[in-house]
Amino acid sequence: QVHLVESGGGSVQAGGSLGLSCAASGSTANRFCMGWFRQAPGKEREFVANIYTGGFYSYYADSVKGRFTISQDNAKNTLYLQMNSLKPEDTAVYYCAALFAGVLGGRRCENALGSKDYPYWGQGTQVTVSS
Repeated sequence: QVHLVESGGGSVQAGGSLGLSCAASGSTANRFCMGWFRQAPGKEREFVANIYTGGFYSYYADSVKGRFTISQDNAKNTLYLQMNSLKPEDTAVYYCAALFAGVLGGRRCENALGSKDYPYWGQGTQVTVSS
């Protein structure tokens, strides 16, 4: 069982930056896909980025590529999302999610781009970007 808790959301003006953290209880080191998703009012939850905790894989949605950076600290069991050059359309509740990748490793993460792929979720943190 994995328990996830996000922090770091808030309000910022367009062009600004925010950093999100996701603390995981239970070790997620080395064999998990960790992802960030977001959900805006009236819209479906959408993929933002994911990373394999064993290294050598990360992937971004086109809408955030070049602006957001996903990273991890396995020693702290913590996932991060650094968001730069924020836009009003980035406004959403941001969720972190976890999936045990097993022997497939990073290849499992390549196919884990939908919310239904992830069994473990945090409670979400609000990010609001004003124009």
